[in-house]
Amino acid sequence: MNVLDRAAPVNPVGLGLAAIGRPAYINLGRDDDLGKDRSRRGLERRAHAVLDAAWAAGVRYFDAARSYGLAEEFLASWLVTREHPTDALVVGSKWGYTYTGQWRMSEPVQERKDLSAATFRRQLAETRELLGDQLALYQIHSATIESGVFDDDELLAELSELRGSGVAIGVTVTGVGQAESIDRALELGIFDTVQATWNLLERSAAPALQRAHDAGLGVIVKEALANGRLTSHGAEAALLAYGKERDVAPDAVAVAAAIAQPWSDIVLSGAVSAQMLASNLRAVELVDDDQSVGALSQLRLDPHEYWQRRSELPWQ
Repeated sequence: MNVLDRAAPVNPVGLGLAAIGRPAYINLGRDDDLGKDRSRRGLERRAHAVLDAAWAAGVRYFDAARSYGLAEEFLASWLVTREHPTDALVVGSKWGYTYTGQWRMSEPVQERKDLSAATFRRQLAETRELLGDQLALYQIHSATIESGVFDDDELLAELSELRGSGVAIGVTVTGVGQAESIDRALELGIFDTVQATWNLLERSAAPALQRAHDAGLGVIVKEALANGRLTSHGAEAALLAYGKERDVAPDAVAVAAAIAQPWSDIVLSGAVSAQMLASNLRAVELVDDDQSVGALSQLRLDPHEYWQRRSELPWQ
């Protein structure tokens, strides 16, 4: 049984905590969506409110990372106070980036990447201190061919050891080489899941994600809203018109397009409020009738252009 099987049949949407565990992130419209209270206490209250709304809506996959500020801590405190049955949800986290923002919006470097075996050992211990036995899936954060992570025998042996202990192992990928990274991960045969960017603007990973699905890996879609570019904060006129014609918000259309992919198990929502989550979750109602992938084909960008534009988004 795939580690995602407990979550996906309940709701194909998962909750990603990247935007709610730290004051700064790269989503368009963040100031409007998150508001001015970026204090630790304020964000923890907000995180718990969104987690409560997600649980009530049937969301059962929760995705954090060491670099998401205090996201793991917020998730851990929610798990303790709400006492949800451990076999009814799936908790995933990621290692490989260290949060360096120091809770300051103006910090020029918000996170630092290091995919070494030493970082894996350190961050696994940190994650386990917070999440304990609730950790079901541990993922390499933004693996690329160039990073060398797929050729690090010491690291791969330690990942296999963790997998043997009962924690599923995943890989998340990024950039124009997502497909190559996914195929390399498949060659190694030690991964249980793959997490990749797929959205109406950036669709290039789809064939590789189909190969991963066919090989039995669980597939998690991240950035289905393209960091806010496929929401009402974006300037994608065709998407805005498409949603208006159907009386649905553009974010729901974009999430529905990702859910509708035959290889997709979980599509992450990065909601920072219960209202935003509810809008994202309307996607579940749209999937059967969703025609947006074909109807909005004009939105599709060359991957190099997409990732270049993403790299230019400011932390807000």
